[in-house]
Amino acid sequence: MKKKLLLGLLLVATFCSGMAFNKFMFQKETPEMKRVTGIGGIFFKCKDPKKVREWYSKHLGLSTNDYGTVFEWYQGADSTKKGFTQWSPFNEKTNYFEPSDKDFMINYRVENLNKLVTVLKTEGVTIVDSIARYDYGKFVHILDLEGNKIELWEPNDVEFEKLGKQIGAQTTK
Repeated sequence: MKKKLLLGLLLVATFCSGMAFNKFMFQKETPEMKRVTGIGGIFFKCKDPKKVREWYSKHLGLSTNDYGTVFEWYQGADSTKKGFTQWSPFNEKTNYFEPSDKDFMINYRVENLNKLVTVLKTEGVTIVDSIARYDYGKFVHILDLEGNKIELWEPNDVEFEKLGKQIGAQTTK
C-alpha cells in the first residue's frame, strides 16, 4: 500500500513539475503595452520659417530643407535600426496646430497606434482626428489636459528614409 501511495505521489509530483516546466519554458508573459517610445518631432510657429531654418543651419549646423531638418539616430531597443526625429518651424498663421492655440506641437513616436488609441479613448483622452496612414507611418492627433495638440506617430523608418532620399534631404547626424 505504501509503495502505491509513494508511486502515486511521485507521479503527481512529476506531472506538476512537467506542467511548471512547460509554463516556464513555453508561455511568455504579456508585456505591458508600450506607449511613447521617443520624440518623433518638434514643431513650432515663427514669423519667417525660411529665415529661422537658415539661422539654425548657419549657427547650429542643422542640415535644413523646406520642411526643417531630420535628426538621424539609432534606436536603443535595436541599435542596428535607424530612427528619425523631425524638426520643423511653421508659419505663425498655420492652422495645423488647431484646435490648440499654442505655438508648438510635439510629435511622439509610438509602437502600436491602433491599440494605443483604443486605450486612450477608454481613458477619456480627446482624440482630435482619425488615424491617417502613409507609407512612412500612421498618425493621429490628441489633446493633453491643457489643450496642447500632440501628434502620435507609428513610424515606418525605412519608408521615411526613402522619402527623404527622394526629395534630396540630408539628415542632421
